[in-house]
Amino acid sequence: MQAAALTDIGRKRRVNQDYIFNSTEQVGTFPNLFILADGMGGHKAGDFASKYLVETMVGYISKNESKATVKVLDNAMKLSNVMIYHKAMEDPDLQGMGSTMVAAVIEDNILTVANVGDSRLYLIRDGITQVTRDHSYVEEMVSHGYMVRGSEEYLRNKNKITRAVGIDESVKADYFEVDLLDGDYVLLCSDGLTNMLDDDAILSIILGNGSLNYKVASLIKNANENGGNDNIAVILIRYTGGSGDVA
Repeated sequence: MQAAALTDIGRKRRVNQDYIFNSTEQVGTFPNLFILADGMGGHKAGDFASKYLVETMVGYISKNESKATVKVLDNAMKLSNVMIYHKAMEDPDLQGMGSTMVAAVIEDNILTVANVGDSRLYLIRDGITQVTRDHSYVEEMVSHGYMVRGSEEYLRNKNKITRAVGIDESVKADYFEVDLLDGDYVLLCSDGLTNMLDDDAILSIILGNGSLNYKVASLIKNANENGGNDNIAVILIRYTGGSGDVA
């Protein structure tokens, strides 16, 4: 297994509020760990929230001795949520901050995924499949039949998220498990990528020639060329049925 990761400020933002953790080596009882966070909030609150979320989760997981993957991820996320929420209550400059979160662990051939918000995880095999479900206003409207995905109304409101870490005293993550095959790609990304590139463009780059580092850089380059309206964060994993290195 190999992985490559990169964040970029984009072309329109003054601060990079995306933050990532990318390890193909053991973290606590996990054989690997990948976390991507996209912060929100004024001043420096958004970048503080995403960095604090990731570092708190990694710190908790590093010291944990349980092998119950979902339980450990959930406890780490909930701890981060409480810590961010209380930090925001204590510091007026941090009030209203929060962050999306998508995390992944691969054990044997099982991919375990946690997500809160609209940062995404995709499985790339013959095609591209979104594993996570956005916690957003537009996706809730689509699920109830009140809105058409891709419509003008959908595009106008797609940045309104309904769930984030640190906004309330408690938060619920969604969890997914996927069986991986040798050669599968797993992509974690913030909406700075998916708002600028459609699924076909992402698929073409990932299944194209070049190293993982090249593909990650190409995803960010193309997102910036299409406008770069937001920060961009990408973690790309190639599963080869065993442990590996960061590419």
